[in-house]
Amino acid sequence: MKRIIQILFILILIALGAGFYIKSTGDHLTGDRIVGLAIIATAFILMPIFIYHQSKGKKMKDYMLTKENIDKMKEKKGKKPENQ
Repeated sequence: MKRIIQILFILILIALGAGFYIKSTGDHLTGDRIVGLAIIATAFILMPIFIYHQSKGKKMKDYMLTKENIDKMKEKKGKKPENQ
């Protein structure tokens, strides 16, 4: 999975570079299309795969703002660090 994410990232960077290069040579329409497709691929393909890969195996309840977690944060805030 990690390798797929890396390959997609490199391909998107190449597409962005190619799009800006084509745009600078004078063919603005084709360059804009390539850049746009690279941005869409980043938003709808790369980011969901990356988020799924990073969150796999983690409990989402630990990251949600629940009454239980608010109480834990208040307890931590009330304690003074040992080095002060």
